[in-house]
Amino acid sequence: MSPAATDAGGDLFAANLKGALLAVASSAFVGVSFIVKKKGLRRAGAVGSRAGVGGYGYLWEPLWWVGMVTMLVGETANFVAYMFAPAVLVAPLGALSIIVSAVLAHFMLNEKLQRVGVLGCILCIVGSTVIILHAPEERPPNSVEQIWRLATQPTFLCYAALAVAVSLLLMLYCAPRYGQANIMIYVGICSVIGSLTVMSIKAVGIAIKLTIQGENQAGYFQTWLFVMVSAICLVIQLVYLNKALDTFNTALVSPIYYAMFTTLTILASAIMFKDWSGQSASIIASETCGFLTVLAGIIVLHSTREPDQNLSPDLYASLTAPLPPKIYWHIQGNGGDVGKQKEEDSLPCDFITVVRQDYFV
Repeated sequence: MSPAATDAGGDLFAANLKGALLAVASSAFVGVSFIVKKKGLRRAGAVGSRAGVGGYGYLWEPLWWVGMVTMLVGETANFVAYMFAPAVLVAPLGALSIIVSAVLAHFMLNEKLQRVGVLGCILCIVGSTVIILHAPEERPPNSVEQIWRLATQPTFLCYAALAVAVSLLLMLYCAPRYGQANIMIYVGICSVIGSLTVMSIKAVGIAIKLTIQGENQAGYFQTWLFVMVSAICLVIQLVYLNKALDTFNTALVSPIYYAMFTTLTILASAIMFKDWSGQSASIIASETCGFLTVLAGIIVLHSTREPDQNLSPDLYASLTAPLPPKIYWHIQGNGGDVGKQKEEDSLPCDFITVVRQDYFV
């Protein structure tokens, strides 16, 4: 092997190492932010409409903003990580945030973590180590125009169109009807949109890196298009992640979000950036096993945590709120409608009876 090839390989390994360290730091901050934001959401939900039912009172909750700042620090580290390392390496390391959030939720949110959960944490760490050791050494594009050519290849355009179609279906049809009952709706939106977010953020990160190195990329319209896509996708992710966290237990949201988001991100990156191009079958198998080990750890971690037994504040309010003591009955027959209302101080709630003639034989 020539000295030039050796130096190039060493540079790629150093870049992967930087990306991995930044991804680990990002996971720590993001894991903390999950807990702080959820405490803020709980406080906001106690005095107003919850985020899970469309409320935005959390925007006036200082603790939620502390969590947001913590998450922004973590996402910034994650953003920089994508400048140096491929998504196949960076995305799976997000599992470490699950460990952080699980441990903190045990102490701060009273979401109990059983002893067997330690095994899940160990599996996550082992799987992450395997991924780091076998991550592909990506050769980054030399310009935004080159990234644009990768983004407009037919296979990735098909993936992007399908992702947008599925997201619109979930947001416009499924979320209003089933979002409060099915965790896959909110988390699915975050995951599908998140895979596009990572691709656009990686493009923006490479453009910034090239600009810092002296090759200005600000003059290309593609740079600003990637920035716009990143901003839109991030806002959508934030809104629906808040809904998921406020509606469902963190023990459910974190592992499902990780599994879906990471799988779709790896798929999108493999299509767009050809991460596994030129890799041997053994390397790909090792990376896949590492990811599956992390996924198994998350499943174990989730299965040993107690589900949230608390009903939502809105449900408690609906059960305990005083109701006007009235009876109202409506009789519909051949002779038209007859309605009557009676005040009864001794009745604690509304009583509504509807009788139709065709109900009887």
